[in-house]
Amino acid sequence: MSRSSLSVFVVLFVALALAQSASAQTDIERAYRGDADRLIEAALADSAAYDRLAELVDRFGHRHSGSASLELAIDWILDQMEADGLENVHGEPVLVPHWVRGQESIHMLQPRRKELPMLGLGGSVGTPPGGIRSEVMVVGSFAELEARADEAPGRIVLFNVPFTSYGETVRYRGDGAVAAARVGAVASIIRSVTNYSQQTPHTGAMGYAEGVTRIPHAAITVEDAEMIQRMVDRGERVELLIEMEAKTLPDVMSRNVVAEIVGREKPEEVVVLGGHIDSWDVGQGAMDDAGGSVAAWEAVRLMKELGMRPRRTVRVVLWTNEENGLAGGNAYREAHLDEVGDHVLGIESDSGVFRPLGFGFTGSDDAFEIMQRIGRLLDRIDAGRISRGGGGADIRPLQRDGVPVMGLQVDGARYFWYHHTHADTIDKLDPREVGLSVAAMAVIAYVVADLPERLPR
Repeated sequence: MSRSSLSVFVVLFVALALAQSASAQTDIERAYRGDADRLIEAALADSAAYDRLAELVDRFGHRHSGSASLELAIDWILDQMEADGLENVHGEPVLVPHWVRGQESIHMLQPRRKELPMLGLGGSVGTPPGGIRSEVMVVGSFAELEARADEAPGRIVLFNVPFTSYGETVRYRGDGAVAAARVGAVASIIRSVTNYSQQTPHTGAMGYAEGVTRIPHAAITVEDAEMIQRMVDRGERVELLIEMEAKTLPDVMSRNVVAEIVGREKPEEVVVLGGHIDSWDVGQGAMDDAGGSVAAWEAVRLMKELGMRPRRTVRVVLWTNEENGLAGGNAYREAHLDEVGDHVLGIESDSGVFRPLGFGFTGSDDAFEIMQRIGRLLDRIDAGRISRGGGGADIRPLQRDGVPVMGLQVDGARYFWYHHTHADTIDKLDPREVGLSVAAMAVIAYVVADLPERLPR
């Protein structure tokens, strides 16, 4: 073949490949534009999702693992799903941890008296009767604590670490008690993990290490952490009294909530979507994550209402015990181990149901290209961006088994203002943004479940 002939061949080959890619894009858009628009319009037609979410959180409040409110909420959801006409509605048993907060307080005694808003961190031990009274040692990092280790014995360590990113700053919540105990501290407290505060302390999970003394671990507000820092910098002695009744009780039974629309052609293949139904024991858990749970539930309900039964089964799962154990996600994987090979996609919403921007996707290159095409169906609501890297804590066990996963991405500017606080209440959410989140979840789940060929791994 001559050089000129080879050049012509290459040009024709590239042109053919581009044409095939454009055709595939057009085929998905042409085949599913009508279905996508029906789902979007139904999700935005009224405030049904927001109203159901409001009823859930107003009726039951927080839904902490081991609490009666969680189990009552699950009973109600199962009844509502049955009334919606969803199929195979049931609860799947999960053994979950049962940590209770009890009464708690932190008082500053020196250099002046002041009660500090606080929240014990999930899993913490309590204080002895009468509490723990000691001088505060303020550090800005684990490295500083180690460098000043000789000052720590008998002190209360305060980690005053400004928020950079959740993944980076949350280490002080998770590991702070272990680090402080190793250098002889009698208790540890953290500056709440947030980028904005109005005297709102934030709770969350923490951990202990084998062979290291378990000391109480709590969060105070950004404002009070900064105040204590200023006092110490001026050379003042800051003395606190911490009293916490926190304790861990024996594990108890809870449930994952499961409901389906059974596929019309390939019922054994499953697209699973959901959020976690448990929350921390403060606020209503409206944003984290009743909103994500209801958005997934409503997405499937709309398919049922519109008579849209895809080729594959669409399964909504509301996982229990995400916040302080991940027992729900792990139990789901174990209960469906023989089906994991037929799980086509896992979708999770656990970043709040604010204005959706798109999805983060983890899977093969071929699957990613298909998801980008499907995402175009959401461009009309500006939620069609499909980026690399995404999923969720509850679907991570499926991801480890090779299931493609994705997580709803939203405008999270305000997420960490309310995360794990008394301020996580329904009024922080907007009915239209909730509806947009429903629409995004519904379109992605339906189209993937209905494609002629399953999403490649």
